Amino acid sequence: MFAKINTAGLFGVEGYPVVIEADVRNGLPGMTLTGLLSTETREAQARVMNALGNSGLHPEPKKITVNFSPAGMRKEGTAYDLPIAVAVLCAYGMLKEQNCAGTAFFGELGLDGSLKGVRGALPLAFALKEAGFTRVVTAAENAAEAALVEDMQVFGCRDIREVMELLRRAGNGWVPAPVPEAELPSGPSEGSSRPDFSDVRGQKYLKRAAEIAASGMHNLLMSGPAGTGKTMIAKRLPSILPEMTREENLEISKIYSICGLLPKGHPLLDARPFRSPHHSITEPAFAGGGVTVLPGEMSLASGGILFLDELPLFKRAVLEQLRQPLEDHKITITRMYGSCVYPADFLLVAACNNCRCGFYPDLKKCRCTRGQIQAYIGRISKPLMERIDLCAEANPLRVDEIVGKRKADEEEASAVIRKRVEAVHALQKERYKGETFRFNSRLGIREIEKYCVLGRSETAYLKDAFTRKGLSGRTYHKILKVARTIADMEGSERIREEHLAEAVEFRSIDDRLFGGGIYNE
Repeated sequence: MFAKINTAGLFGVEGYPVVIEADVRNGLPGMTLTGLLSTETREAQARVMNALGNSGLHPEPKKITVNFSPAGMRKEGTAYDLPIAVAVLCAYGMLKEQNCAGTAFFGELGLDGSLKGVRGALPLAFALKEAGFTRVVTAAENAAEAALVEDMQVFGCRDIREVMELLRRAGNGWVPAPVPEAELPSGPSEGSSRPDFSDVRGQKYLKRAAEIAASGMHNLLMSGPAGTGKTMIAKRLPSILPEMTREENLEISKIYSICGLLPKGHPLLDARPFRSPHHSITEPAFAGGGVTVLPGEMSLASGGILFLDELPLFKRAVLEQLRQPLEDHKITITRMYGSCVYPADFLLVAACNNCRCGFYPDLKKCRCTRGQIQAYIGRISKPLMERIDLCAEANPLRVDEIVGKRKADEEEASAVIRKRVEAVHALQKERYKGETFRFNSRLGIREIEKYCVLGRSETAYLKDAFTRKGLSGRTYHKILKVARTIADMEGSERIREEHLAEAVEFRSIDDRLFGGGIYNE
């Protein structure tokens, strides 16, 4: 007999519908799987037959052929175990195929017939909904995650016997898994233990840069001596970003689901991602890829912050992978079986010292030679620097900023700063409601001409800065976009000269890092 069962597969961060066809006939007993399968998928033949046997189901030994369609798409993972088992049972006549109409299946089988959770349940459920299915049967472990998809009935089962019971009754009397509304994101509560900006003493210049970065979603580089609070500020940046919308939350959760990184019992993430990879990270781990093509750190940081501490210590090849994502907010990974497009819409925050020992410009402690400093800073390429909007330098903290009891109102809390950031985000949303982007940092050349109009004196000032500093075209446009954000923060529709001056000041580090100024003291 012949039977068809529906399921879905993963390619990149999206799912696609897959039809599993099972044919059972007389012949040499055994199971053959066809359809461009990975090793773990092909091993399903052993898992499925043992699971059926250990569940008290003993199909007559026959020749079984299972085909995966479309055959040209590579199938990876163990989520095909359950649909293979259901297709084989239907082909044997132990289940009625018509009871599976409008239903899709995915899940891994244990040898004892138990159903286990798989990674990627959320994007799989989304793909099945788009394909027109209204009901999904999966492992109980994945039920809450798949139930996040609207208008989709999800049934979580513990083993293959429960699946058979469900299908024999065609779903009558079974209650779908509840949608986990309680897991929707909520902002930090009062008394939250999350890092807060009120913990940061001094460094008003860095905190100002951080607020501008969050307001316009501008990439930020912080430089300066070690121990001045650069990492501390970076870790607190998520606390001043607006709360995620449900759409953002679902998109981010899909990426983490594919990588199997969703916390157990929490199908939705409750905070924006903050990824801080070590400088020894490999290229595939950073951008995505590997034997099993999975999203990398850049994609895992989408919707949140990618923090690169000790930026010059990262491999040059790793850093250069940032170029395309910083411009296009996505990354394309090409492999033998096709190209995957991963989201990479993150806020880049980086930190570096001025020299390898971390003490410069304190010449009493720094013993680095000019050549050593040049070699250290030279690991950051000029093209990469031009893709960073804000560059702020930290100053060593004074004793009175560290020692002594802090006044209650001395430092602003994250909640206060976040309200200002949210106001600027709302302003940008209203201004760009007819556009395909939402933030000042996303402005293209034509949009800059439309939304960053300068007066005569402002134009003259920027022309002088362009000539005096030898700016590139990309840096010129970065300054205009940052100035637009600073003007929005002050509630000014018009970009004034003081806004441009502050934006230019946040590029002055270029002179020290690449113009030789750092060595001329």
